[in-house]
Formats: sequence, C-alpha cells, structure tokens
Amino acid sequence: MVFNTGSALLDAIVLAVVSMEPEGTYGYKITQDVRRAIEISESTLYPVLRRLQKEECLQVYDLEYAGRNRRYYKITDKGMMQLRLYREEWRNYSNKINSIFEGVK
Repeated sequence: MVFNTGSALLDAIVLAVVSMEPEGTYGYKITQDVRRAIEISESTLYPVLRRLQKEECLQVYDLEYAGRNRRYYKITDKGMMQLRLYREEWRNYSNKINSIFEGVK
C-alpha cells in the first residue's frame, strides 16, 4: 500500500479486530486479521497492543493452549467507546476523501 498508516488508524483497526471476538483473541490471530486490511509485522503490532492495554482499551489474560500459555486480548467498555469514536471519524474522513476522488462537491 502506498498510503502510510498512522497510529490512530492502526489503533482503530486493532480495536475493530479484537471486538469481533467477544471472549478475546490472541496476538498471532490479531496479526493475521489486521493483515487483511494492511501489512503489519508482529513487532509493530505488539507495542500497539501494549499501548491499548495501558490506555485501558484492552484487557489481557492468559490461557493454556497446547501446553503453554497464550496471551489473549479482549476489548473493554472504554475500548468500545473509543472504537465507536474511531468509526464515526473514519466515516467522516472517508466520505470527504471519496468526494474529492469522485469529484463531488
């Protein structure tokens, strides 16, 4: 993709992906789901997950899987409020950009 992805857009995408799993989801799956929209490495994703956890948008818990712990991320109520804000901002932003690309005034 030729367009840069800012941190707010990346946060919004991650929150949207995590919100699709009511019981939470784990890092590798989040990476794979985010990659459906943008190219991202795990080394880029994990700082985003930690930041969203620190901002109380995600909660974290560990579950055993195949003899080892797997870290899960679940969206919080605060995260859902932030995601709603991001969605509204994205609709406004994309409508403005689309109107320019399509020549609508």
